[in-house]
Amino acid sequence: MRTKALFVAMLLALASLPSVAQDFDHKRDLQIREGLDAYTNGDYATAVQMFVSLAKQGDAFAQSQLGYQYLTGQGVLQNYITAHMWFNIAGANGDDLGHGDRNSVARLMTPADVSEAQRRARVCIESNYQDCD
Repeated sequence: MRTKALFVAMLLALASLPSVAQDFDHKRDLQIREGLDAYTNGDYATAVQMFVSLAKQGDAFAQSQLGYQYLTGQGVLQNYITAHMWFNIAGANGDDLGHGDRNSVARLMTPADVSEAQRRARVCIESNYQDCD
């Protein structure tokens, strides 16, 4: 009887897991939407804030968006090294355009700058996105 009660309790706990995952996905989707809305409305600084938060959680789309904002200098100082770093990380995390965008910005950079961007991407990933400056 006790084993059956434990089994039922475990099933109930497992049943709640999709809800937690759905809540996370919903929060992520809202943050992405807020970031894109801010970007569309020209509030680039707010867009950067929204995308940095998600990028530091490993979100490839947000990482790619940050790369674009650093490439164009919208909401941040234009910085090809940082753009390359974020595109590289986004590509490594599954963003389809990340590697292509990384290669495009690399054409605008010196070999030393590309090496620095690659070093910074490694440090960022190894620090679990805490040291990405």
